[in-house]
Amino acid sequence: MIEKIKGLLTSYRSVVMYLIFGVLTTVVNIISFWVFAHPVGLGTVPSNIIAWVISCTFAYLTNRKWVFESTVKDSKGIVREVISFFACRLATLGAETLFMWIFIDILGFNDLIIKVIANVMVIVLNYVASKLIIFTKKKEG
Repeated sequence: MIEKIKGLLTSYRSVVMYLIFGVLTTVVNIISFWVFAHPVGLGTVPSNIIAWVISCTFAYLTNRKWVFESTVKDSKGIVREVISFFACRLATLGAETLFMWIFIDILGFNDLIIKVIANVMVIVLNYVASKLIIFTKKKEG
């Protein structure tokens, strides 16, 4: 039984690591937002944008090293990864915002339920984008 669990963890290592660092990224985002919104006293939007930048930077660094184990070492390849990572995260931020606006503000669904659904959608989209676009094994250099 232990060997079977080890085999599953080995097979799905990147997914498990992505989930672990996804939770940590969410914590970084929430704490960053709170710090800038409350002790620093910035408004909601600037605090959220700063928190997004901090948490996306944290996510890039952890995803690059421990989730997708990128071997890209040249500056051109790293710049490509960073730009791709942040562009994809901006796209999913836009998708999440649009999804929530439609289902909460226009259709009147429960905001907590829609936020949970939106977060699941974003996590899946970010994982797929990271796996297929950003941290591709064939772009080593």
